[in-house]
Amino acid sequence: MGKVTGFMEYERLEEGYEPVATRVKGYKEFVIGLNADQAKIQSARCMDCGTPFCNSGCPVNNIIPDFNDLVYRGDWKNAITVLHSTNNFPEFTGRICPAPCEAACTLNVNDDAVGIKSIEHAIIDRAWEEDWVKPQPPKTRTGKTVAVVGSGPAGLAAAQQLARAGHAVTVFEKNDRVGGLLRYGIPDFKMEKSHIDRRVKQMEAEGVVFRTGVLVAELPADSKITNWAKESISPDELKSQFDAVLLAGGAETSRDLPVPGRELAGIHYAMEFLPQQNKVNAGDKLKGQIRADGKHVIVIGGGDTGSDCVGTSNRHGAKSVTQFELMPQPPEVEDRPLTWPYWPIKLRTSSSHEEGCEREFAIATKEFLGEKGKVTGVKTVRVEWQGGKMVEVAGSEQVLKADLVFLAMGFVAPVATVLDAFGVSKDNRGNAKATVDFTGGYQTNVPKVFAAGDMRRGQSLVVWAIREGRQAARAVDEFLMGESELPR
Repeated sequence: MGKVTGFMEYERLEEGYEPVATRVKGYKEFVIGLNADQAKIQSARCMDCGTPFCNSGCPVNNIIPDFNDLVYRGDWKNAITVLHSTNNFPEFTGRICPAPCEAACTLNVNDDAVGIKSIEHAIIDRAWEEDWVKPQPPKTRTGKTVAVVGSGPAGLAAAQQLARAGHAVTVFEKNDRVGGLLRYGIPDFKMEKSHIDRRVKQMEAEGVVFRTGVLVAELPADSKITNWAKESISPDELKSQFDAVLLAGGAETSRDLPVPGRELAGIHYAMEFLPQQNKVNAGDKLKGQIRADGKHVIVIGGGDTGSDCVGTSNRHGAKSVTQFELMPQPPEVEDRPLTWPYWPIKLRTSSSHEEGCEREFAIATKEFLGEKGKVTGVKTVRVEWQGGKMVEVAGSEQVLKADLVFLAMGFVAPVATVLDAFGVSKDNRGNAKATVDFTGGYQTNVPKVFAAGDMRRGQSLVVWAIREGRQAARAVDEFLMGESELPR
């Protein structure tokens, strides 16, 4: 695979970034991908290891050594064929996946992993440039109909697979554009939405019908979940009109922080803030947009969603941005012999952090302070972990100025009212209860109703959503036809 001695001759090469001063002036992608020569050299580092753990480290089981070898040999067209055989949307994962495959790379035991994600990015971008990505309509139609609820990565992957199997697929999306959290959760500077749009065109050519602005079931009355629907359809209507229904919505119920002062103006969920900016970027006019211009911003939550709030606030022109993380600061370098090939805990600094952000670790929010109904500060306390329990550090309380606070502490579950309206049983975390068994997997307790992605497994990665969408598509196909030739 690649060059036999390549891993000894070449070092890992990271993708480049545009300068901070340039990129924070807009919302366009700023990553500078590898060119053909750089990708070839990086692919040459792939070892001919007996057991390529990268394959199993990747949730969609990308055949990584094979496409690395093809890139090394200059056979880009076959490289995209191999990549597409396991991953419907490598332009999504090549941009926003955290790359657990690289953590599992055999080189990562005592060296720097192969830049698998950057190679994947290069392959799919080359494929689009060369017009190798073509619609794949089925040769025959089955006469079966499938409704897919949710147009995020799980729903899109399932819809594409089912359409290629010959079924008539309709995707229902409550918001005004296709993409789910890819569209209105991921900032444009991480992934521009043109990537979604051209996939939608491909899928429409394959026979998929998209119905946007359609709410399935109802949202809670006090919901802060993004909803730009103009019409609704009931679960009973879907079950009567379609031969199978796949629930593939996102985990959109945000985790709250019920401390004193939570009711103050200026405290928002991250998913109130991020979708608005993406909608404005798309050319829409929005009244009352949440803006961080000239404000002291505090982001509570140290994950990717919090980082997205940091990057967006910087582009607004925030006066300061501070991000809180409840857990202690992890080590800058992981203990590789201890953690490999699993995902390591280590300090991760995103491009948004590099643009300007103070990061506070082992800190908890005690109270939101305010004047005249508006937030003006956050009272915090330092914490330690003793015997698995969080303990406040005596005398460590302080108040930080805040004009705007974003709650980015993750998502607890999919929308309960949707599952309840279908009568779907839930697990103890509030997700749709369904197994991933080879036979009967992804089926809920309700006849002909399936669930996949965040709806079934809870908040997760885009790459896991694609995997579940593909596997659920096979399960639905088998349910409809008695057998399936779709890959699992």
